[in-house]
Amino acid sequence: MEKITENITVDVKAECDVCVCGGGVAGIAAALAARRAGADVLLLEKSYILGGLATAGIVTIYLPLCDGFGNQVSFGIAEELLKLSVKYGAEVGLPEEWKNENPASVRAKAGRYQVRFNPHLFAIAAEQLLLSEGVRILYGTYACKTVSEEGRITHIITENKSGRNAVKIKKSVIDTTGDADICRLAGEKTRSHEKGNLLAAWYYYISDISNGDYKLNMLGFADIPDEQKTKEFFDNQLENGKRYSGLSGEELSLMIQNSHEKILSDIQKKRASGKPGLFPVTIPTTPQIRMTACLVGNTVLDCSAPFVNFDDSIGIVSDWRKKGPCYCIPFSCLYGKSVRNLITAGRCISVTDDMWDITRVIPDCAVTGQAAGQAAAMTSDFSSLDVRELQAALKENGVKLFF
Repeated sequence: MEKITENITVDVKAECDVCVCGGGVAGIAAALAARRAGADVLLLEKSYILGGLATAGIVTIYLPLCDGFGNQVSFGIAEELLKLSVKYGAEVGLPEEWKNENPASVRAKAGRYQVRFNPHLFAIAAEQLLLSEGVRILYGTYACKTVSEEGRITHIITENKSGRNAVKIKKSVIDTTGDADICRLAGEKTRSHEKGNLLAAWYYYISDISNGDYKLNMLGFADIPDEQKTKEFFDNQLENGKRYSGLSGEELSLMIQNSHEKILSDIQKKRASGKPGLFPVTIPTTPQIRMTACLVGNTVLDCSAPFVNFDDSIGIVSDWRKKGPCYCIPFSCLYGKSVRNLITAGRCISVTDDMWDITRVIPDCAVTGQAAGQAAAMTSDFSSLDVRELQAALKENGVKLFF
């Protein structure tokens, strides 16, 4: 393969205490927590919309903050963002019991505490919230290189319409890219998902413009554990089990092209079968890919032992796939062993593949994002942070830490 040598000098155009790389739900939560803790926060987002898969990917189901029986386990910013997602109205499923600040005994009667939100309204509401809190947002921006000294990131090289520039890091960096991109660029140990991802092609449509029949069509499935796979699962796979790693530009381009092809084919089929007035109103503008690469941290969390309290717990999440199991998330699975001022949240945290499928969803991303943001505002060396101080701050902000 032909190679060239790049040798350029870039201007330091910005500086911040905490740089959040990735504006999905984990990034939103991290930026919000860090800013509220007093840090000067810059959020870098490669697209022009906040929310990641939840908005640009139209995976618009805010999965449960509870154990599946209505008993809430995830609090703090995870709950705040759920309420924000339906600030201008829910599409489907906001239980009456969860409105008007009802007590826990009333809430539990509702069953699963989850909701389907509108992606556009959630994205705008999240942007307004961050801006109102003083978070700076830089859209259309990739973090393409890190500069480090003595095990600490000092600058992040960015690429956007202005060209290549540098951001000076005064304290910490949070990797919420979903793909552990900053970990990889900085030399932290990462690993890729073993199986890869199935094709999905969710889209919204109106089947009759005259009466506004507005629907979300969940075309294709995300992967689920083998023991939960049914005939319906196999019947609804779009490409007979083909999988995508999500870790190359060529593959992601092919995936989104295949997704578009499936959407168009589905629309034509629906029109031919009795819905001639059907029109798509929203298609995904990012690949609907769930698990790609993650950190290999100080702890690799697995799902073999639910309801276990960790001394360094930073929050609790549930298993969205079934009722019952809940898990504490240890702080030590958010940071690695090589880069002192780098922490992860969301889909980037250090977990096994089975646990990855649990922790990749919206409420879990918000829980780990809040912890990462709070910690990033407190230190530039995560391995030396007194976790009791972090836990006290999280608890003060409404987070439940232990069972």
